[in-house]
This record gives sequence, C-alpha cells and structure tokens, in this order.
Amino acid sequence: MNDATRQAPADAHWRAQLSPEQYAVCRCSATEAPFSGRWYQHRADGTYVCVACAAPLFDSTAKYDSGSGWPSFWQPINLVAVIEHDDVGHCMRRVEARCAGCGSHLGHVFPDGPPPTGLRYCINSLALDFVARAAAENHR
Repeated sequence: MNDATRQAPADAHWRAQLSPEQYAVCRCSATEAPFSGRWYQHRADGTYVCVACAAPLFDSTAKYDSGSGWPSFWQPINLVAVIEHDDVGHCMRRVEARCAGCGSHLGHVFPDGPPPTGLRYCINSLALDFVARAAAENHR
C-alpha cells in the first residue's frame, strides 16, 4: 500500500475505539475544560503517546507547569511526531498540533514557552495516554 492508496480509518473505527470525550477532542478538535485533565499535574517519568494510535508524542522531560490548565511541553519527542497547522477557527489565529501518526487533534502551539524552544505545546489530556519509563524499558 502506498500513500496514494492508503486510507484513514473510517469514522466508525474512531467512535468504537475512543470514549465520546476522546472522540470529541481527537476527531472533532474540541477542547477539554482547563485544570480537568488526567495528565495536567502528572509528574511520572515516561512517554506521552497518542490515545488514538499510541504513537509517541512527548517525553516527560519536556513537560512543565505553564499554569494554563493543560499539560504543556516545550518540544515533541522528535521532529516528526507532531504536525502543526494554521488554525483560524473561533475568530483567532493559532497553530494547531496534530498527531503525525493518525491526524488526531492534540491541542495548540504557542510562542510563549520556556527555553530552549520558546514554544508551549498546550495539549488536551484526553488526546494522550502515558507509558511509564520503567514499563517501556521492560518491553524491549
């Protein structure tokens, strides 16, 4: 199968795999309420992965408390994990972050983060799952 013939999973696939709240965020670009997400104050060592396709997205070493109410990271796990798109919805101009693996909406990128990137990847907890570092190393 090549890129020209590959098709994204049908909507029914996502509805069956994701909770209604996860579906709203990942497939309809909704935003969870601030300070409500499971991973907002999470501090364990490991990797945050896409809840829809399990692609690695962010390392816990890049996570910081931005005070925004959502998990925030200053960089993705690698240069190809997250796709950025212009988002001009809701009468605003923002940069949307999407999973490169499946296209799920993750959140937005803002230019007010800490060094060394100066970026803040403001990500919905509902778009993420977490794999602890010890668990990931045991699977090798």
